Amino acid sequence: MAASSGGAGDGVRTSSKWLDAYYDPVANLHTFSSCVTLADLHGDGDHKLVVGNFGSTGHEMKLKVYQGTTLLSENTLPDLPTSVVSFLMELHEPCMPALAVASGPYIYVYKNLRPYFKFTLPLMEPNPMEKVVWDQAKEVRRGKEQVLNEKNAEMPLSVQSLRFLTLELSEMESFVNQHKFQPIKRQTVITCMATLKKNRVEEDAISCLVVGTENMEILILDPEAFTILSKVAIPSMPAFLDIAGQFDVEYYLTVACRNGSVYILRRDSKRPKYCIELSSQAVGLVRVQKNIMVACSDETLRGYNQKGKKLWAVTLSAAPVTLGLMDEKLQSFQAVLVSLANREIHVFRDKNLVNVIQVPDVVTSIAFGHYGREDNTLIMTTTGGGLIIKILKRNSTFHKGDATAGVPVTQSTKLNVPKKTKLYVDQTLRERECAVAMHQVFQTDLRRIRLTAARAYVRALECSMAPVSESLQEPLKLNAVVQGMGPTFKLCLNLQNMSENRAIANLLVCFIYDENHYSVERPFFKAPMLIPGLNYRLATFVECLSDQAISDVIKVFVLKEGISQPLLTAHISMPVSEGLAAT
Repeated sequence: MAASSGGAGDGVRTSSKWLDAYYDPVANLHTFSSCVTLADLHGDGDHKLVVGNFGSTGHEMKLKVYQGTTLLSENTLPDLPTSVVSFLMELHEPCMPALAVASGPYIYVYKNLRPYFKFTLPLMEPNPMEKVVWDQAKEVRRGKEQVLNEKNAEMPLSVQSLRFLTLELSEMESFVNQHKFQPIKRQTVITCMATLKKNRVEEDAISCLVVGTENMEILILDPEAFTILSKVAIPSMPAFLDIAGQFDVEYYLTVACRNGSVYILRRDSKRPKYCIELSSQAVGLVRVQKNIMVACSDETLRGYNQKGKKLWAVTLSAAPVTLGLMDEKLQSFQAVLVSLANREIHVFRDKNLVNVIQVPDVVTSIAFGHYGREDNTLIMTTTGGGLIIKILKRNSTFHKGDATAGVPVTQSTKLNVPKKTKLYVDQTLRERECAVAMHQVFQTDLRRIRLTAARAYVRALECSMAPVSESLQEPLKLNAVVQGMGPTFKLCLNLQNMSENRAIANLLVCFIYDENHYSVERPFFKAPMLIPGLNYRLATFVECLSDQAISDVIKVFVLKEGISQPLLTAHISMPVSEGLAAT
């Protein structure tokens, strides 16, 4: 059953770039992007669609494999799947990848669509206090409920103890009698899973399984022996996982966790090397070349580099549901597919919206790649259980101006940088040829400036002309202000005691000036006792005696009684007076 999709606006039509290959609204596929993959299961070049299906009621868990538009096979799963990936375990001809299905604490491996191996996560050490309580329960039950309730908030418990704490009082005794002789086991579960190439980057290279667990650990498994090659602890429970590189060479693990942060780990790192703190919870994570794209629940799509530095942020038109990577190898075009709650799929290349796809229902999972004999196929499942298949046209190209929504065009317009002139080029060549000599001249001039500044500072200290006194016994601060337009001026001195808890007394203030030009009302007076932290405003009047438009300097000295050396000195440049006072 096929259905066509309409355009999202002028110039944005899905039919112009995509072919509507198939649409089945009642396919009964309920899944997420982490449980959908495309794989060449038989090594014949015919890629199949593998879906870890939850079922409409959550009790019909099956691993379904589609070939074209028909269901090829299905296997019943014992529990809800967390992730489905395809990986190559060994190098044999023909190269037939295996399927790994993460479900609870187990990884079910299928080869040739048949069960092959089951890997179980290693058990965790039970809490010693919990073990002691259950050992006591073998003899007497009294006090067990109280101890477990007290420790529940402080220690991790096994499933057996957690179930006990949820029971009613009438059911606890029978539960204890039934389970008290069973060993205590603490088992974690898998939250996400991905693959990592072991030593080569080719598609037919052996890959390791990378598993994120509920107990805040990332495990890397050997593809042949299924032993743990590496284990890394992270600060929170992982939700989304993306990997780049090879295990034997160098690799980057990008993990989005439930605490709203994204952690980036490198090879042989015992803890995350970089941390990205998001403004809200992550909805999906995709690595596009060396950049990390994260869709957040606050309706934003954010881009970061592999060191965690934010590059840009785009506001989406609706809440994001899931993400997918679009890798068109013929044109070397990579983009991110964002499913929105308004029944649209937005295609972003970096921060530029290049295409909008209208869909009949909200899409919950996205897979892009080889399907059948087609290289560029977009496969989607919807909330109603539908299956949508679209094929990218071979002559389709994506440009920034193809979309009517997204970031403004002005943000992506390149600046008109002027061309390099001949003078600029000559100066650049001169700097390259004479770099050492220019650096030496610069350092010489810099040292001269520092020497001149140091000499001026020493002279100021010797003459007590610094705004703050250098005396540790009388730390003072002086500031002078001249008010008025003449011929009578008001000279205000702001004197402050800078010590923490000691008052300063017996201070004298003296003015030195040319008596032919000025007359000071109080040329010498005693300052009051200065309390620490208070600003004392001392004022006197100065009269200009000259009828010429000249100005001079008045020197202010702050002295200690019995000491001729001044504590502070200030040179006040008087303004030009407007004229003589009326007589």
